[in-house]
Amino acid sequence: MTLLTINSGSTSVKLALFDVGEHGVLRQLEHEQHDGAQLDPRQLLGALAAKIGAAPQAIAHRVVHGGTRFTRPARIDASVLSAIEQLAPLAPLHNPAALRWIRAALEIWSAVPQAAVFDTAWFAGLPRRAAEYALAADIGVDVGVRRYGFHGLAHEAMWRAWCRLHPELPGGGRLITLQLGGGCSITASTDGRPLDTSMGFSPLEGLVMATRTGDIDAAVVPYLEQRLELSGDEVIARLNSRGGLAGLSASNENPTQLLAQASPQARFAVELYCYRIRKYVGAYLAVLGGCDGIVFGGGVGEHAPEVRAQALDRLAWAGIELDAALNAAAHGGDVHIQSARSTIRVCVVSTDEESVLAAAAAAMI
Repeated sequence: MTLLTINSGSTSVKLALFDVGEHGVLRQLEHEQHDGAQLDPRQLLGALAAKIGAAPQAIAHRVVHGGTRFTRPARIDASVLSAIEQLAPLAPLHNPAALRWIRAALEIWSAVPQAAVFDTAWFAGLPRRAAEYALAADIGVDVGVRRYGFHGLAHEAMWRAWCRLHPELPGGGRLITLQLGGGCSITASTDGRPLDTSMGFSPLEGLVMATRTGDIDAAVVPYLEQRLELSGDEVIARLNSRGGLAGLSASNENPTQLLAQASPQARFAVELYCYRIRKYVGAYLAVLGGCDGIVFGGGVGEHAPEVRAQALDRLAWAGIELDAALNAAAHGGDVHIQSARSTIRVCVVSTDEESVLAAAAAAMI
């Protein structure tokens, strides 16, 4: 049995082909990544179809926003396509892009069952106190203004990796997962059930990111509208594209590159980035009432030891302490980096969203 996964973003796509072996074990056979704002789904999927020959038995697509309707993967039909399109205003950069890839795949492999796997679904069961804003219903939940959470596939993949490393903890225990890449988010979960997460109504909320501000006072938006004579949409666009590390440092460099600079402003950008992580870790220790493990994933989380060290600095009081040598040596893979004195385990894992997608495709058939 072969399965195809299509992990599309607003300006990129990852394509992976899996084989399902004995006892349902997944093995990745092919992997491609394509970047660019003008990717042609029909052309790229057509080239892949020509390369692999026989059609896959099932296909799974990553879709960023499933709203409150989609709390698990859904087999794609006309009603699901329509619902994804109706949710586009909540994810204008991502849902329309996902629809383009889905429709292209349906054209090429019309007889193959295909599933939509939603990033927001992992957080569908958030406790009400974590899912809602303090708003009257008519300007809140009644009109869809609530905290949806994002990066669900990544956080699920990190949880699954942690469970493989620690089978002695039923359901993984109390866990904090950190997805640090271009976008950044942190989630607190108990036994695989998310209790809180940093991204909310949109992926703009929460941690400082590559180009996004993270948490910011809502009153900033009308203030900048008036002060800079911009529309509300233009202000939000700037918070998404001219905030975060890029806005603070006036560059597009990652945290490791910024730390290597002599510029005080570049180093401050990383300081704020790590401070916000540490602040959320402290908050989530309180949410969980203690913690069994902290997991780093994503491009920065896997490959930036300095960020991990700064983010968890001064947390020995909470039982969190890194081994400097283990941390410096960790670049991807599934490895522990805590010191012998640390009562909370800390590990670095390779965030494998594609395997989560492939598992959803396998379950469909």
